[in-house]
Amino acid sequence: MEANQLIELEQEFENVPLKEALQLVAARFPGQVAFSTSFGMEDQVISHIIGKNKIPMKVFTLDTGRMFNETYEVWQSTANIFDLNIDPFYPDALEIQDFVNEHGINSMYLSVDNRKECCRIRKIEPLKRALKGAAIWVTGVRAAQSVNRQNFKLFEWDEAFQLIKFNPLLHWTDADVADFIHQNHTPYN
Repeated sequence: MEANQLIELEQEFENVPLKEALQLVAARFPGQVAFSTSFGMEDQVISHIIGKNKIPMKVFTLDTGRMFNETYEVWQSTANIFDLNIDPFYPDALEIQDFVNEHGINSMYLSVDNRKECCRIRKIEPLKRALKGAAIWVTGVRAAQSVNRQNFKLFEWDEAFQLIKFNPLLHWTDADVADFIHQNHTPYN
């Protein structure tokens, strides 16, 4: 990916409203756009727009095997309300079994190394499978979420996954997200 391509995308999408931006990116990269959802407020804004407008892109979630029941309830509600097929990606069962047998069920709380290995098994490896074949990864990242994210761009090259990350809610405020969720009665986790 050339830096000037990212700059061009950034300029083209700079003031484009969310719905149109998602439609445009799906049209520009047909069959190559993937949206990852964890069912939080930001992701639910995007799921709402994708579902209500039938925007053709892959929607997926990472089921780590350690999610709360409320997450599954929001997942099911989202799929039903917006008629969305949300593809689940799971960790490799044998890797989890071996990790738990060797380190214990909650060993990720005991050391940084255990936490990193747990995340690799439960999140990173499934994410690699979920993003396979994608050119664009749509996220719910917002600048207001952290000091670090204030430096993010609308479009960024993700070196680890070798694709473009698109952060369409980057400049949304907490109030923008909350207002959208409440005005549209959108479920969230």
